[in-house]
Amino acid sequence: MIATILSAQCTDKRVNMVTPTLFGRWPDPASLAAAPPRELEAVIRSTGFFRAKAKSLLGCARALVERHGCEVPRTLEELVHLPGVGRKTANVVMGSAFGIASGVVVDTHVGRISRRLGLTRHTDAVRAERDLSAVVPKNHWIAFSHRLIEHGRMVCAARVPRCGECPLADLCPRLGVKPPRPRP
Repeated sequence: MIATILSAQCTDKRVNMVTPTLFGRWPDPASLAAAPPRELEAVIRSTGFFRAKAKSLLGCARALVERHGCEVPRTLEELVHLPGVGRKTANVVMGSAFGIASGVVVDTHVGRISRRLGLTRHTDAVRAERDLSAVVPKNHWIAFSHRLIEHGRMVCAARVPRCGECPLADLCPRLGVKPPRPRP
């Protein structure tokens, strides 16, 4: 959950560089809740928005200690009430940590590809999630998000999608994809 909070507007690669130091210094909610804000900010600085993220991490850790006995709650309703945890983060935690399909995780890759495939027209993550939850069987929600994220990173890039290499090319209406410019 802490890594997912850090991942906002940041690459997974950067988060994976920061978390060993973060978890080495503050390995549990109680120790993180007591972390000096400036020290925490210094450790997570490279993830961007470090002051806001530090505030969220400290608030989340304190809430885990005070309200949940240092345990991450297992319901979407409880998770979204933790500082720094929105619906997307809660869905990631529910699916990846607990194997519970509480909703479809809609990040930038999932949203973009879902619009290109015509599965949603919404740019708002909550509305897109609602559309996707209606067309993707619940037992596929967790894997669906992971697969679209990977597909977005490897094939269906934002600026220059590699449609010629895409295994979904025959099915994809390519909504919003500009045709390639002819070479001079």
